[in-house]
Amino acid sequence: MAAAEALFAFWRDAGVDACFEEAPVDRTVFVAPVAAKGPATITPLRAPGAAPAPGEAAAEARRLAAAATTLDELAEAIAAFEGCPLRAMGARQSVFARGNPQGSLMIVGEGPGAEEDVRGQPFVGQAGQLLDRILTAADLLDEAFITNTVFWKTPGNRTPTPQEQAVCAPFVERALALLKPKAVLLVGAAAAKAVLKTDDGIMRTRGQWREWRLSEGGIAAPVMATLHPAFLLRQPQAKGLVWKDILDLSARLRGEVVEPGA
Repeated sequence: MAAAEALFAFWRDAGVDACFEEAPVDRTVFVAPVAAKGPATITPLRAPGAAPAPGEAAAEARRLAAAATTLDELAEAIAAFEGCPLRAMGARQSVFARGNPQGSLMIVGEGPGAEEDVRGQPFVGQAGQLLDRILTAADLLDEAFITNTVFWKTPGNRTPTPQEQAVCAPFVERALALLKPKAVLLVGAAAAKAVLKTDDGIMRTRGQWREWRLSEGGIAAPVMATLHPAFLLRQPQAKGLVWKDILDLSARLRGEVVEPGA
């Protein structure tokens, strides 16, 4: 019974509001209607107000991100960016970051939820409060600059798609280039897969030091993945794993870990 209740709670948190339909539907993919047969007509590439194609959107994101010389300018560029489809899926506003813009630690999570969408800051709900308590216990909260792989709330709090993350990636990379942290903490599977470019699950990647190197500018930082605090709210017995990761992270920031791949 406890396992069933935990599963139902997970589905509820993921935004599931219906049990069955006649056929399975992947609601993360938009399928254009089949055009009716008839005389050929010329149609615009995209409707006014619609998000641009992924390649076009990513190019625009790179242009806007490269033009930002401060984190404040980067936040403004994100707010003006119209290329992420999540912007038109019910989000109230863009949610970029909170924390110390001169901090030595960059934290990258998945994406904003309902509470973050209202307040305009990442990690301010229950999961964020737990993250703050963990960072405070390790004396790292004042060093942290916290952001996400996407900057708009997803429908039903679902996991952002790789396409949505790819469109927003130039902004995340520019944040790394501007902040130049001593270390990066990836929170949760979605963030780890997006930044590390891997399909490995979070239990395989967590606790391991990797390198996050940008393709331009020679910017790099040691990066570690750990479990998402939302998972810890459902599975508190896993807190010991996260605490071990945080202690390793703290040692890295204090200079006690020398080798990048240690």
